[in-house]
Amino acid sequence: MTPPPALTVVDVLVFLAVVVPFVSLVRHRSAIPPLPPAIGTAELPVLSVIVPARDEAGTIEAALGSLLAQDYPDLEIVVVDDRSSDGTGEAVARIAARDMRVRLVRVDELPAGWLGKNHALWRGADRARGEWLLFTDADVHFVQSTLRHAVAYATSENLDHLTMSPRLRGRGLLLRAFLAFFGYAFVTLWGAYRANDPKSGRGVGIGAFNLVRRGPYEAIGTMRALSLRPDDDIRLGRRLRAFGFRQRVLNGRDALTVEWYPSLGAALTGLEKSMYSSLEYRIVDALGVLVFMVATMVWPYVGVFVLGGIDRALLLGVVACLSVGIAETYRQAIGPLDRWAIAATVLLPMSTLCFAYAVARSVFLAERRGVRWRGTTYPLSLLRGQSGLEGTAAKRSR
Repeated sequence: MTPPPALTVVDVLVFLAVVVPFVSLVRHRSAIPPLPPAIGTAELPVLSVIVPARDEAGTIEAALGSLLAQDYPDLEIVVVDDRSSDGTGEAVARIAARDMRVRLVRVDELPAGWLGKNHALWRGADRARGEWLLFTDADVHFVQSTLRHAVAYATSENLDHLTMSPRLRGRGLLLRAFLAFFGYAFVTLWGAYRANDPKSGRGVGIGAFNLVRRGPYEAIGTMRALSLRPDDDIRLGRRLRAFGFRQRVLNGRDALTVEWYPSLGAALTGLEKSMYSSLEYRIVDALGVLVFMVATMVWPYVGVFVLGGIDRALLLGVVACLSVGIAETYRQAIGPLDRWAIAATVLLPMSTLCFAYAVARSVFLAERRGVRWRGTTYPLSLLRGQSGLEGTAAKRSR
């Protein structure tokens, strides 16, 4: 088939939209390094780990077990039971009775103007005594030396904030393919690796591991400044960076692991609360993302079969770049290259359409009834009132 000139122009734009960030990714392929081991025997500061938990009875004991097995010298773990109804609090209380490093904080009622997890993080940090605070989740498992190496690295590099991406565990082919796509979009398209460039203003935060010094955390207004942000983790990183604090992102695949969601369906449902907020609740932005994803990660796989000539060559180049990018993301985030990784590259169009569905569903539900999270529904008129970046423009202009 000989395509019309207008379609060739579109294919050129698609080629550029994929190849330019891919080349940048290749150039910066080492921009997110792994966590290095601690060097020397310098005294480490008190570390408080904040773990918000709501109905996590099935995961909390194993997660706390990995924290209690850490070889960190002065550690406290503050677990905030956010209105659980499944025995989470009882499980934590039993552990706290055996180990004084664990403290249980119970939230029975959510104050107005707060999302549940954000409030739990704030309550935990408010009760903590550490000079450093680690915000993490109730299903993250840590390698024994992770905390010691992380704090030693952060202090030696004079950082204010250190965030790490975990190794993601996924059950089944479809979820693994979706995880690879999600990682590719986060690192390559959104440009998470730029957070390690001191000339860049990119700020990054990852919910599994947000390590921050107390001083900077309080200077940005604590979690109160993010009280209504469903994307609290990444917005925390963005706020810290915008205030001028020193930040770094590392690949924590050898330091911590998490089962992101138990299934693809659960992942698509879980994303509904945060997809629209990451687009600042703007429908135009959501439509732009949908068009971009379909044009750059679905159409090329169709076009190589139905078009010929220069268009097919362009789209074959796009497919090649996407395949290499997805395979590399799989290796970095999930595991070694194997038949699962190959399948993830083949299934990229499906993963893209699943993500597009998650974005569209997030927009539709939010516009229809607001955002529902942890049993509470929040109207968009309330959520739109907080960007989480208030005051940062004035800070940057100084």
